[in-house]
Amino acid sequence: MFQRFIQWLGKHELTTLILIAVIGGGSWGFIELADEVLEGESEDFDRAVLLSMRNSEDITDPLGPVWLEEIGRDITALGGNAILIFLTLSIAGFLVLMKQKWVALFLVCAVASGMLMSSGLKLFFDRPRPDLVPHGSHVYTRSFPSGHSALSAVTYLTLGALLARVQQRRRLKAYILLQALFITIAVGTSRVYLGVHWPTDVLAGWTIGATWAAICWMIFRWFQRETQIDQPALEKN
Repeated sequence: MFQRFIQWLGKHELTTLILIAVIGGGSWGFIELADEVLEGESEDFDRAVLLSMRNSEDITDPLGPVWLEEIGRDITALGGNAILIFLTLSIAGFLVLMKQKWVALFLVCAVASGMLMSSGLKLFFDRPRPDLVPHGSHVYTRSFPSGHSALSAVTYLTLGALLARVQQRRRLKAYILLQALFITIAVGTSRVYLGVHWPTDVLAGWTIGATWAAICWMIFRWFQRETQIDQPALEKN
């Protein structure tokens, strides 16, 4: 099995190199961020970025009018567990009806494992939430890494990769992937704007989430080609 996996890697050099680069870079980035946080070297950066999103005359007031803060809460909801679970199960159900049950299983496993990974890391690092400004959203877990940022990366990037894979036109592929990336970035940024996460929490969430999505995607591509499952709907590119 391992030998066949290595052979598959050799046959798909460009995609493999990109995925390996994402996995390697993301892993390194997360380790560096975690080290900075544990040693307390990120405090000045975290405080500066968090305060830059606040009214200089009243740090309890986020920048912009009241409606912008409300938009921030709307955007942050896109990375909440309830929305992501609902979205994942809805699309998985659609895939099952389209007789793509293995793709549906991959999607559910990728998101579920990402949630477990995020929760485990939060418990391990046990970093308190920011107390510098009032929270613009209710929180009940620890701070590092940002679960919203990590799970948005896992879910939306995985969905983006699945949708882009069935498109023939490169512009459509790029559009889908950029939209997935935009939503991921927007969700993470909203967490800092609402004062419920330090910037390094969000950066760590993005890096570990993208890394997890890349690992899951590489495993899926290999498994799909080796078993020839659900091929017709996914091999049009």
